[in-house]
Amino acid sequence: MTAWDWMILPLRRYARFSGRARPREYWMFVLFIVLAMFALSILETALGLAVTERWVQTGPWSASAVYRTHGGPLTGLFALGIFIPHLAVMVRRLHDTDRSGWWLLLALLPILGGLVLLIFFIIGGTRGPNRFGPDPVEVGERPA
Repeated sequence: MTAWDWMILPLRRYARFSGRARPREYWMFVLFIVLAMFALSILETALGLAVTERWVQTGPWSASAVYRTHGGPLTGLFALGIFIPHLAVMVRRLHDTDRSGWWLLLALLPILGGLVLLIFFIIGGTRGPNRFGPDPVEVGERPA
């Protein structure tokens, strides 16, 4: 499979929460999301759709202007459309490490929960079949 196939594989498995996802499937999808958001932010800025805030901060000895840009409507629509496949691939990635998808609730814990989930997403999956299905490395991944 090519890199592009790995990037869009979770979109082909749109709402499939069962089974397992190898680290490559998850991280290539994350790369796809980052690249798409970057491209959308450039497009929205070029079209004048990005929302930019500007404020001036003054003190007794200095003044500074600060700009902050938020995503526009294209970024919002993309994030809405990508939410379910991203959630599904995260659950399948946890399944590969022999953990239930309920572990995603750790994300509700500030800082620590995100770090624990990051470690779970980085580590390799269990070798051989586990309670969530056969090992995707042994079976051989093919686009669904």
